Amino acid sequence: MAKPKIRFKGYTDDWEQRKLGEVCSRVQGNDGRMELPTLTISAGNGWMKQEDRFSGNIAGKEQKNYTLLKKGELSYNHGNSKLAKYGTVFSLQTYEEALVPRVYHSFKVEKGNANFIEYYFATKLPDRELGKLISSGARMDGLLNIGYDDFMGISLLLPRTQEQDCIARYFRKVDMLITLHQRKCEETKKLKKYMLQKMFPQNGQTVPEIRFAGFTDAWEQRKLGEVGTVKSGMGFPDIEQGGTEGVPFFKVSDMNIKGNEHELVVANNYVTSEQITRKRWNVINDVPAILFAKVGAAVMLNRKRLVRSPFLLDNNTMVYIFDKKIWDCDFGKTLFETIDLTKLTQVGALPSYNASDVENVSIIIPDRAEQEIVGKYFRQLDHLITLHQHKCEQLQNMKKFMLQNMFV
Repeated sequence: MAKPKIRFKGYTDDWEQRKLGEVCSRVQGNDGRMELPTLTISAGNGWMKQEDRFSGNIAGKEQKNYTLLKKGELSYNHGNSKLAKYGTVFSLQTYEEALVPRVYHSFKVEKGNANFIEYYFATKLPDRELGKLISSGARMDGLLNIGYDDFMGISLLLPRTQEQDCIARYFRKVDMLITLHQRKCEETKKLKKYMLQKMFPQNGQTVPEIRFAGFTDAWEQRKLGEVGTVKSGMGFPDIEQGGTEGVPFFKVSDMNIKGNEHELVVANNYVTSEQITRKRWNVINDVPAILFAKVGAAVMLNRKRLVRSPFLLDNNTMVYIFDKKIWDCDFGKTLFETIDLTKLTQVGALPSYNASDVENVSIIIPDRAEQEIVGKYFRQLDHLITLHQHKCEQLQNMKKFMLQNMFV
């Protein structure tokens, strides 16, 4: 009995085992039109223009031998990659016609739904059979030794065409939603980058190019050390690590935790009041503050995170504590994004800088009222970016689950 765990209502028949070649036929050659889009397959992104992936058309003289692929037809890129050990299959959707490498096994579905076949391969269910076909690893060109006839000989479990259509439509809608949120996220990131350049004075200017209505005063030049305090972290012995309750003890790696993209809200390690007393650690209660790496390769990533609750930090990190009389913390976080701390690094075995280097950084800031409205604007942009990122992750996780449960 071959039935998936999750099905659309009304479908109860067993899925039938068929050879790929029984429902598909080969697509070869072209009609000489070399002006058509020249595409390549990326395991992570599907069909891409060669100039977008490789910064240019790499087909060269070989383009005359490329395959003319039409919308709804498919290609199997039998190249090995981290994402697709046994290659990957994609149907052409974004173009009516395109030229694709001859080395791909290109084909069209004669009986069934092409998108369903694409998603079937996305489940990795055919990988076991594909793995058995590999005769001697990768060829010199990086492609797996899987011939077209052998590829067409692999077995699939297929439902009736009507059920294929329903499944394909469902996953195509999910993909469209993922693409939508990815696009919105990238657009918001681009907007933020643009506004960081326009809403902060550039090249010795004392006013920004774009301002909110009602603000006309020149911004004031200061040094970070004049309007805040820099503190370095402390040693955090392995034996003290691993706690799950108490005060967060932040390390550089905590910046990688989901949810910590802009502010540090969770940590991998927490310490109790007993540990704090015994080790004589000084908790930083003067928050909000900005945390960043001060030594090692992490310095070159130039990442900063806002911290709003009392915390401790290890000796690979440093924190800038705002003078609350002068700063709006959201504005301060945004201003720090415009500062390239990598320029402060000292020559040595490991990149690093010290507190005085940071304190001597010159900045230019407006009055508190303008800081608040600018800070709020960029906080909203960060919220939108995070929202779209999390929505993408949710949809991708849902798609993965459904791929595992809607196919056999």
